[in-house]
This record gives sequence, structure tokens and C-alpha cells, in this order.
Amino acid sequence: MSGTTPAPPGLGGLTVATALLYRTDPTAPAGLAVDYDRYAEHCRWLVDNGCHGVGPNGSLGEYAALTDQERRTVARTAIQAVGDAGTVVVGVHGAGAHQARHWAETAAEDGADGLLCLPPTAYRANPAEVLAHFEAVAGVGLPVMVYNNPLDTRVDLTPDLLAEIARIDNVVAVKEFSGDVRRVLEIRERAPGLTVVAGADDVVLESLLMGATGWFAGFPNVFPAESARLYALATTGRLAEARALYEPLVAAFRWDSRTEFVQAVKLGMTQVGRYGGPCRPPRGPLPPELRARVEADLARAVAALEKQATA
Repeated sequence: MSGTTPAPPGLGGLTVATALLYRTDPTAPAGLAVDYDRYAEHCRWLVDNGCHGVGPNGSLGEYAALTDQERRTVARTAIQAVGDAGTVVVGVHGAGAHQARHWAETAAEDGADGLLCLPPTAYRANPAEVLAHFEAVAGVGLPVMVYNNPLDTRVDLTPDLLAEIARIDNVVAVKEFSGDVRRVLEIRERAPGLTVVAGADDVVLESLLMGATGWFAGFPNVFPAESARLYALATTGRLAEARALYEPLVAAFRWDSRTEFVQAVKLGMTQVGRYGGPCRPPRGPLPPELRARVEADLARAVAALEKQATA
């Protein structure tokens, strides 16, 4: 893993929110069966290319489109594939505390290193309900990374609320996906014991420079070695080199914060010679106009990286 840095404690480091891979099977939901062998190989490839760990069953992993059996098998596959080579932070998102705690318990039984958890996903929960939700999940005993995604959940884990959440035993980190890099310092001030993890790829460098010590990322599915190097450069003070690597990637990284991020990441995997494949409903294929935009942004990124490699 040349050019990378060791993962810091508290579920920091570069963790890849893994895209899930399917194969055609008319007997499976929507005609698509999870390709566990290919998924396991993908998890190993990410760690072999310098990423510190993987995150199965996140939004990018299409957890909501899986059966219960598939969801647990996906987590087990990632845990077995990575082994001692990296960390596995399993998504345990659920409509309510009892569902999220169930997935936390199965992740613990299967050997996960930590948990990633959204607030309740069914509706806009109030602060007391949010605290109760995370208390239930953290009670399982694994380290918990709470996930602030106010765009999708309509619940904003503000720095003040995170200060309260951070008092819960086993809550060790926050994946910050608001897109507001000012939050990094605010969280560090109000909850100094909490590891701040950049959640949006298109502000990752800014977040790391402001003191985030982790990156829970989507586009390392496409660019794992380059992303590992970017993380290493940013966290060791090599700003000029980090900027030179980051700027060509940002146009592609912006798709991580858009509605079509799952399709964009999978298309990017295909463009660099990996298998991305289709998504399960409700996500469908990209419309031609959007597909062309994604392809163009990714092609520019790939061309810039190739030029840097030969310079």
C-alpha cells in the first residue's frame, strides 16, 4: 500500500462505501442477483490499492433494495473478503431503532469492526428520538459512526446535537455529508472526542485540511489508489501535491453529491475497466443526457491522471 498513511483511530482513514454488483438472474428481485464473488473481489481490490477499509450496505450499496438475507450476506462477504487487511464498517440504517439495532447485532455477530448509522429513516425525527435511536444502536457495543445526511433524511445532526450524541458510549465518529466544510471546525469545538469523517467527495480536501481525519467515500470505487494517495497527501501536509491530484478529480467527485451518484459511480467503474453493472429499482439507468455528462467528467479525470503519471 505504497503512498498511503495508517488509518487513525476512531473509524478514521479512507473507508470506501462499496458499490454492490449484480448478475442477471430471472429468479432474483428485479431479475438481478447479488454477485457475491465479484463483490468480494472488489472489496479486496480496494484494500489492495491502499484504502483502509470498506463500508458495505450504505446508500451506494443499495441496502434498501436488498432482501434481509441478501443484506446480511453482503456484510458477511465484505468481512470475510477483507479479513485483517482493513476495517469493515457496516451500514445499519433502519426506519426505527429496533430495525437499526437488529442490523447492528447481526454485524457484531459476523465480525464487523464498526457501524455506520443514519438517524431514523422513516420520517423527520426530533432530537430526543435521534438520541434514543443512536443509544439503541451503540448499546450493541461496536464503535458507531453516526451519519449526517440532512438532504436525504431531513434530519440535520448539527454540531450542537452532535455534542449530545457524542456523550453516548461507543459513538466515536460522524460522517459529515452536509457539504458545509465550516461544520468540521464546529464539530471539533463542540464534540472534541468525535472523529470527523468527510462524507462528500467533492469537499474532501477542504474537510481534511480543516481537521477531518477520515473520509468515507464513493469514488474510490473508481480511483482507489489515487484516492489513497490524496488522503495521504492531505493528512501529511503536502498541500501542493494534494491540490494537483484533487483538482482533476473534482468534476467526477461532484457526482457523489447528486441524486444519480450510485449510477455515476458504477458507470465510472466500467469506464476504468472494472465491472459496475446495473442498479436495482427504484434506481434505473441514467438518461442519455446525464450518462454523457458523467462519461465526459470521468474521461477528463482519467486523462488528467494519465498525463500526471507520464509527466
